[in-house]
Amino acid sequence: MILHLMNLLISLSLIVPHGPAYKIQAIRYGVIPQYPTAELVKGAPEGEKIDIPLVFWTIRGQGRNILFDCGFHREQWIKDFNVTDFIRPDKAVELAGLNAADVTDIIISHTHWDHMGGLDLFPDATLWIQKDEYDYYVGPAWQEDGNSDGIDPQDVMELVRRNTQGKLKFIHGDDVEVFPGIRAYTGGRHTYASQYLLVQTDPPFVLASDNCYLYINLEKHLPIATFLPEDAPSNLAALERMISLAGDIDHIVPGHEPLVFEKFPGTDRVVQIK
Repeated sequence: MILHLMNLLISLSLIVPHGPAYKIQAIRYGVIPQYPTAELVKGAPEGEKIDIPLVFWTIRGQGRNILFDCGFHREQWIKDFNVTDFIRPDKAVELAGLNAADVTDIIISHTHWDHMGGLDLFPDATLWIQKDEYDYYVGPAWQEDGNSDGIDPQDVMELVRRNTQGKLKFIHGDDVEVFPGIRAYTGGRHTYASQYLLVQTDPPFVLASDNCYLYINLEKHLPIATFLPEDAPSNLAALERMISLAGDIDHIVPGHEPLVFEKFPGTDRVVQIK
């Protein structure tokens, strides 16, 4: 009898997944045409340009509908960057089978306009952001010696408003579990305290957002444009860490990589990562 139970437990262990059963998708809600590759990959040939997708991600499971970033929708940025093939993020999630009102949480990788400019489109969601990122862009970034490049003041006001409503949560530093099986990591230094995620499915996936723009950053060990030029070594270390966390490059999803929408199954708008 005891031997039978042991064999049964062993059999069950072989079919139970090692990580949470999350469903991960990438949603392309627009394109910036002919973007200089040298602004994505340090050392890329001057004059080389590519069409880059504007992307955010869904993570569904464990009773939650999570967005990792949330796009943008303000006309200023569409004009400034000549954005094409645009669909508003609250409409884009419908293509992934999700209503905006059903989004429970938004994890913000960083505060740039194309990654958190859609916050107001998901008013019921709880926001999650690195505390140092919040503190910097709510305060010192706007002083004379600060750096607010790429930050929309209206997005910052939305962060503060959501905080006053009790709908904002801080993530304190590196290697922190946000939800079961979802961990946040820092060190990429794309902005003051940008973060990326490890989703501990089987196999695990790293959602890099802009801490890694393209596969070539990983393949050729080339840094992105970082918060300060001297932060490039920390970004290289983050790229190596992503590979270690994910197990291989194929399980890392860069932030603006066109090949993601060819590599994974789906449509030209929504692909299934896991």
